Amino acid sequence: MVYSNSLFDSSLLGASAQSSMPPNHIIRPLELTDYRKGYIECLANLTLVGDVTEQMFAESFEDMQRAGCYFVIVIEDLDAAKIVATGTLVVEQKFIRMCGRVGHIEDIVVAKGQQGKRFGFTIIKQLMELATATGCYKSILDCSPDNVPFYEKCGLENKGIQMAAYVPGVPHKL
Repeated sequence: MVYSNSLFDSSLLGASAQSSMPPNHIIRPLELTDYRKGYIECLANLTLVGDVTEQMFAESFEDMQRAGCYFVIVIEDLDAAKIVATGTLVVEQKFIRMCGRVGHIEDIVVAKGQQGKRFGFTIIKQLMELATATGCYKSILDCSPDNVPFYEKCGLENKGIQMAAYVPGVPHKL
């Protein structure tokens, strides 16, 4: 189902997350217009993003919207009309666990100068609620060892080691 400007139906978001927002801030699904509100710049606080044009953003947004398994949420500073935090839940359909679903929490970032406002905690909490709402039996998040204490405070537990293989020639480092 296509929700025009929003990546997904905002009714999936719980009211509790909005109640924890400071004045003039809103938590909501990613919108097509967020390119102009600094979404890409916010992501660049996390990792290499590259030169993403507005057209590239729109095409990826529409692909994600059609797939129906991507849930990108943002926190917007309404006074500045800027995205100050974001996170993603990707829902994977499985055959194991009686054809269960697993939520993959990705790309958690709070813009520089916005830390200390509990935005990261709120994003994680909301993504975990989305995972439950979409029928996931578990959620997985990969992080660096430095970030383990933060994610443990958010209710996650260390369950193993991440392995990765990078594709030669594809940029992956800052």
